[in-house]
Amino acid sequence: MTVGELAPERLALVLGTAAREFAAVGYERASLNRIIAECAMSKSSFYHYFDSKAALFDTVVRRAMVGLASDLAVPPPEALRGPHFWDGLEGLAARVLAVAARGDWYADAARLFHLPDAPVGESAAVRESMAAIAGWFGELLAVGRSCGQVRDDLPATLEATLVTDVVRSLDRWSLEHAADGAVDGGAVAALLVDVLRRLLTPRTPPSGPARAG
Repeated sequence: MTVGELAPERLALVLGTAAREFAAVGYERASLNRIIAECAMSKSSFYHYFDSKAALFDTVVRRAMVGLASDLAVPPPEALRGPHFWDGLEGLAARVLAVAARGDWYADAARLFHLPDAPVGESAAVRESMAAIAGWFGELLAVGRSCGQVRDDLPATLEATLVTDVVRSLDRWSLEHAADGAVDGGAVAALLVDVLRRLLTPRTPPSGPARAG
């Protein structure tokens, strides 16, 4: 049997329960028995769809990434070309942070990328997701450089590393503080884009001394 054969409401329950369990106690300590019990499934039924903890983890990550991309209406980088490049990026960041503040299973799934014991090297879903995110940011920076919104005097790989580090740090902080009222999605999104603009906006050549007429 495949996951697709699970009834949608049953699949949603399993994904949400598993994401919460992984996010709460980490990958290694997560208990399939607890997940199965909370979902009111028999072990035999559960193992028809998921043959291991790793398979369940990968399913949670893949389904979350697909759902988030759809819910957030993530634009192709080319759509941000032009003078509104940074405004478009700020709008997307605000939508992402709003998801974190909702506290639903997407937020729990996002926390899986920051688990100290997440099986990053072993999980195909995590590798694929990270590659897709890196690819999107790489295309975004290329678009920004080509339309004059991103500086072109730094190596493209360095720019990508800077963006990835800033975004991951903010994502982790937002998820950690989503429940304590510290996250104002709009304000934090504006701060994120301000930091990136300071790093990546093309430098204006200093004006020389005025010449005598």
